[in-house]
Amino acid sequence: MAASRAAIRYAKATLNLALEQKLNDQVETDMLTIQNTLAESTDLQNVLNSPVIKGEEKKNALKKIFANTQEITKGLIGLLIANKRINELGEVAMKYRILNQELKGKDTAVVTTAVPLSNDLEKKLLEKVKNITGKDVSIKNQIDESILGGFILRVGDLQFDASIANKLTKLKRDFTSEAYISKI
Repeated sequence: MAASRAAIRYAKATLNLALEQKLNDQVETDMLTIQNTLAESTDLQNVLNSPVIKGEEKKNALKKIFANTQEITKGLIGLLIANKRINELGEVAMKYRILNQELKGKDTAVVTTAVPLSNDLEKKLLEKVKNITGKDVSIKNQIDESILGGFILRVGDLQFDASIANKLTKLKRDFTSEAYISKI
């Protein structure tokens, strides 16, 4: 799931405000809490994505859930609700964390797999990515069963797609191409 342009803009604006107030690390902690809370609660995800539930109700629920967060984070939540983009809260949080880590000279590699990475595989992948990028890298594992197997690795602007779904798509394209049909 690639971050939308709007999510990136909100994350950048929030980071700029946090940097001005020297609260970027505290807000990053809030963003991690938001990401973890959304990942653990499908009910909360459903509430945020529901067009039936009014914005004010979503705002009240989020104020209670994230009561111990920085004012900047609360302001972001209010802004997302006002602009009817609260369903992008998880993406904004993820992008904020990535941008803040990049400022510190660290990078985040997002690895999408059909099943969770084992600790051993994660360590090997982390070592390879550090060698390729030359940066201190952390790994975020996203699960997407639709890729069937293999993985998709994203680091900054680079993407390597070694998923089974991608290989099947390429194979289908080859079978339906004019060049292949003319060989038969």
